[in-house]
Amino acid sequence: MEIKLFKLYNHIKHYEWGSMDLIPQFTGIENKDMRPCAEMWMGTHLSPSQVEKDGKRISLTQAVGKELPFLFKLLAVEKPLSIQAHPDKEQAREGFERENNANIPIDAHERNYKDKNHKPEIICALTPFTMMAGFREAGNIYLSLKAFMTEAPQLKEIITPLLRALESDSLAIFFNVLFHISKSECEYLASFIREREIRETENLSSGQLRLMKKLAEEYPADAAVLSPLYLNILTIQKGQAVYIPAGVLHAYIYGFGVELMASSDNVLRGGLTPKHIDIIELMKILKFSAFVPQVLSPGSGVFCYPSPCDDFSLSSISANGDNGGKNILSKNTGFICLVTEGELVITDVTFKKGESFFVFSDEDIVLSGNYVVFAAAEKDKAAQPSAALTA
Repeated sequence: MEIKLFKLYNHIKHYEWGSMDLIPQFTGIENKDMRPCAEMWMGTHLSPSQVEKDGKRISLTQAVGKELPFLFKLLAVEKPLSIQAHPDKEQAREGFERENNANIPIDAHERNYKDKNHKPEIICALTPFTMMAGFREAGNIYLSLKAFMTEAPQLKEIITPLLRALESDSLAIFFNVLFHISKSECEYLASFIREREIRETENLSSGQLRLMKKLAEEYPADAAVLSPLYLNILTIQKGQAVYIPAGVLHAYIYGFGVELMASSDNVLRGGLTPKHIDIIELMKILKFSAFVPQVLSPGSGVFCYPSPCDDFSLSSISANGDNGGKNILSKNTGFICLVTEGELVITDVTFKKGESFFVFSDEDIVLSGNYVVFAAAEKDKAAQPSAALTA
């Protein structure tokens, strides 16, 4: 039996929307500088994980001899992330080549496409996790905006053009009008939302109103403070997951989870951020149709979250009494695993909550102990969607 088993030493990303406590407490790593810890990256992408081999620290890329096609993350969201979407492969390739031909430096602030790859992703909750994802039906957006304007007649001049756009049943026209609201109008809109109490009605929920107020406090000059009216608001519970395909507008709001995505840095933003926003380019890649992401709930034992992406598969594996705490990782597949509860034993090596490792073997690998672990792997294109792991 030939096996590669490496404990991972991962990079923490200190983005301002991250939590001071969640990742440090989960991993047992002290946050001495009291900086926000937003993401922990596991994999070979850009800031590769480190491993110990022959008494030295080397990158996971060197240890496995290749780049993995996915990036696995621990995600701790304290403040809302930007509203964003990601291109598909054809859009990414075309955009990357176009910006190269325009001699835009790869690290330029205005650069949209950093590589030629798509960036679908799946997010799985470790605590209740709130997000906005996918356009609502145009008719439902209309009703919510109409109810909002009824409660806030002072905003009639701002809201009426949006209602007219929705009467055409075109989300693209609506989105274009939304981002032609002037800066002064955006400031007035956000100020009104922050300072006034607006009542819940049949078409205007308390959840929408609370989130609008939160966004208006964080981003006082952004038309996207209205996003809770045109995007679906979802809260998934521990163990549940949502797959976000290319072209779907979304924003993570609050929570702690694991995220798995294709290796790419292509992000087109549409608000709620000080970073570069390019609405014209964003509109080229968006899918202007109503979309409600399916909430994926796990089974017991081994469960592979279904997704149509060939770059990765995400599985949750939990010990149970029926099998004495033992599960099997498939042979000839490289896995990045993160222990989220308890302790896991593999080939006489113990991994505790918050620890991660890479494993590859030419024979099936037995996991034992009392644990919950999430496993990321490259999906076998010849296999069935749920066949990456077998109990």
